[in-house]
Amino acid sequence: MRLFFQGAFYFYKQIISLLSASATHFQPLADKNSGSQRKHWHNWHRLPPSWVNPLLILVWLIVGISLRLVNLTAKPPWTDEFATLVFSLGNTFLSVPLDRAIAPDILLQPLQLNPAASIGNVIHNLATQDSHPPLYFVLAYLWMKLFPSDGGLVSLFGARLLPAIIGAASIPCVYVLGRVAFHSRLVGHLTAAMMAVSPYGVFLAQEARHYTLAILWVIGSLTCLVIATRHIQNRTPLPIWVALFWIGINALGIATHYFFTLTLCTEVVVLIFLALLQLQTSSKFSLLFSPPWRRIYAVAIGTCVAGLIWIPTLLENENRGALTEWIRGSRVGLDWLSPIFQALGTLIAMISLLPVESSQALVVIPSGVVMLTFFIWAVPILLRGIKIQLQQPESRMMIQVLAGVVISAIAIFFIFTYFLGIDLTRGARYNFVYFPAIVVLLGASLGVCWHPPQMETEQGKNGITSIGKWGINGKKAVMLIWLMGFFSAVTVICNLGYQKYYRPDLFVQLIQQTSPTPVLIATTHKTYVHTGEMMGVAREIKRANSLQNPLFLLAHQDRDPNASTIALENTLKQLPRPFDLWLVNFHAPVAETVKTCITSDTQSLPTVDGYEYELYHCQ
Repeated sequence: MRLFFQGAFYFYKQIISLLSASATHFQPLADKNSGSQRKHWHNWHRLPPSWVNPLLILVWLIVGISLRLVNLTAKPPWTDEFATLVFSLGNTFLSVPLDRAIAPDILLQPLQLNPAASIGNVIHNLATQDSHPPLYFVLAYLWMKLFPSDGGLVSLFGARLLPAIIGAASIPCVYVLGRVAFHSRLVGHLTAAMMAVSPYGVFLAQEARHYTLAILWVIGSLTCLVIATRHIQNRTPLPIWVALFWIGINALGIATHYFFTLTLCTEVVVLIFLALLQLQTSSKFSLLFSPPWRRIYAVAIGTCVAGLIWIPTLLENENRGALTEWIRGSRVGLDWLSPIFQALGTLIAMISLLPVESSQALVVIPSGVVMLTFFIWAVPILLRGIKIQLQQPESRMMIQVLAGVVISAIAIFFIFTYFLGIDLTRGARYNFVYFPAIVVLLGASLGVCWHPPQMETEQGKNGITSIGKWGINGKKAVMLIWLMGFFSAVTVICNLGYQKYYRPDLFVQLIQQTSPTPVLIATTHKTYVHTGEMMGVAREIKRANSLQNPLFLLAHQDRDPNASTIALENTLKQLPRPFDLWLVNFHAPVAETVKTCITSDTQSLPTVDGYEYELYHCQ
């Protein structure tokens, strides 16, 4: 183990020296008189300079894909992932029987490979039963054909591998965004390095969902916005290929996730800001009809057309309201402050996330102290970096554009939350709409930290220039921030951060330890979300293969809760005794037949994330 850490430390030092070599040639803020640059470059003097840039990108890519593949299937899938699996196979949840006892194999039937299904089935089932556009699901349909079944079910590894690869692809793409925005390969590399280890990025990449693909389109769209900003500044026409590429990226983004339109809204806000800024510097209103603006208007029209084609699908979908109930609701008292802390928590977790979600105080308290100390030290440094970039004429506008995207996105989230009653801050994954902009701003700030101007550094007692008040020089500060991101990514990989909402594996272990007799697991059912909750349990039972003839009941209810009660009553009358009844997330009055069973004291039993339960022994 000691040799492993020594080797890892040596590798890390070599990468840092390689980054310094790259910075020596390409960073405009660099101190040309620095002797340390020549020392670092000496380590790589045999490497052709043209190789340094692609080699570093490859390093970040290897780090990123490695983090995203570790423990890829260790965490059980949750309801949203089951939706991806079922719809991507061309299957439907409607095949699962309701209001009667069924075996696990019947419940899991939608997860079986379906050779007869086609892309048309995928699109049709999504349009009638889900609330998402079909692009990612069609790609997943084609992708999962490459993987054999796993115990008769679709391969979870194959399903999660696709978003992991796409998530890793965002690393070189965000490098391009950082480099194009600031004309600096150093900023591009630091942006890619932080994307590789971002705990938020790793979290999204390890789920069988479409968010990493949406992030890829966000990066592409922001890159076009950056290019358009430069043409507006220079008052030159936007190249036709850029306009067409921008429209295509936006169309693909909307076809991947409807919330991509929130990214487009932030870009509209930024473009309005640029228009007002241009009108202040020139009184000629005709500038807004100059060549760069005319092509931007064409991009807007093309994007609107690409978005409008999905409106009929949305309007015809009768399930979209029921599927989004969890982000709707009223607030009382301090609940009004929750969205603010939820948004802040997501922002923090894009950079740093230690095991503060652990159930053990001995883990939570030290982790919280370390994170608090880290941010007290790092935030002033990062803000100083942004401030210096704002003082540079060549980078000021790009900082304003990217900061405008972030601020506009957060403002839109709060408008939805406080004025429309749709709390978008509850879903951390929705912040994909501005996540790349955060990473690029971080890379731009770290670029200044790596080579701080003379006026912004403090000379230490040993002649070492430091940033801030803690005597740490710029390069070490960048290393520490990157290492914090790396350990935060490891936290997510080990399910100690961004923990799964549902833990069916723990629930099945509890059943195994508590119920020696056959079991009936009953839940109330409204949408396929509740089917997915039970699918998680059935999948774990199938993997464990230790329970005696377990049965499931999905007691459907629309508006009348008593419908679930009646279904439970009828089912219990048909089952031979003895058996144990587990009411899981059962939101309906208890049936009279249940009262004839012995109620188990669940106070002494552990709680399980995602599964509220009551246990009855029916003799």
